[in-house]
Amino acid sequence: MTAEIVPDSEHKGLVARLPQPLRNYALLARFDRPIGWWLLFWPCAWGVLLAGGEGQWALLGWLLLGSVAMRGAGCVYNDIVDADIDRQVARTMARPVASGAVGKRAAWAWLGLLCLVGLVVLLQLRWQAQVVALGSLALVAVYPFMKRITGFPQAWLGLVFTWGAPVGWAALRSDRLDVLAALYAGAVLWCIGYDTIYACQDREDDAMVGIGSSALTLGRHVRAGVAAFYAGTALCWALAVWLLRPDWVALLALLPAAAHLAWQALTFVPDDGDNALARFRSNRTLGLLMALACWVVGNA
Repeated sequence: MTAEIVPDSEHKGLVARLPQPLRNYALLARFDRPIGWWLLFWPCAWGVLLAGGEGQWALLGWLLLGSVAMRGAGCVYNDIVDADIDRQVARTMARPVASGAVGKRAAWAWLGLLCLVGLVVLLQLRWQAQVVALGSLALVAVYPFMKRITGFPQAWLGLVFTWGAPVGWAALRSDRLDVLAALYAGAVLWCIGYDTIYACQDREDDAMVGIGSSALTLGRHVRAGVAAFYAGTALCWALAVWLLRPDWVALLALLPAAAHLAWQALTFVPDDGDNALARFRSNRTLGLLMALACWVVGNA
């Protein structure tokens, strides 16, 4: 059996050119959907840049490689755990493990290889950042099970998927943890917001299967919920900037990112799958806007 190239793949042509066995593993690690590793990487970059890491191109490059590898590893692990559920959801039934294109033993081996790449990246960091990075492993291991026990698994994903902010900060400094806490809190709320948008694509299937989702929990208030999460995001990031540089002018650096969050919230249509996917993917741009703000504030 072969894995299908799913409709939301961003690189159908590139993936289609791969030999079938390689294609199965590329799809399993979501290499066809780079939005995931960008969303994992941007908090890393924020931590580095707000900590004053101007010119830290080698560090940012390693963190990007680590984001690609560990996002892939996370997807493989998630698909191994969720294979039975994925077979019951229209959007996920074609995933390689769920469809049988990749066996679970082979998936575990692929997971190990991706983790080895992550280990190489980990060894490039100073020991303080290594300790922080390893602290995420328990959160990652538990995440796939959260949808089974809570109606708000996006909150746990927020803790996991933005852990790069503390790692990036710890790669350069160990002080001003108040600034880091505000940056991380905003990143967590941002992740909850964008993953709630993403989850709107699966509301009917999630309800049928009986798994939790913030999109289901919020119900008809999902747009207001996303707006609230994004408002909290902007406030936390403004607090981080103010704590680092108590200057009203410094807050202006956040305006493009705040405007982008507002645009997402105001134009989000929960019942339109294409709209939800587009708003979700637009967070790649949001990440860049926030990175620029962190660079301006952290290196002024």
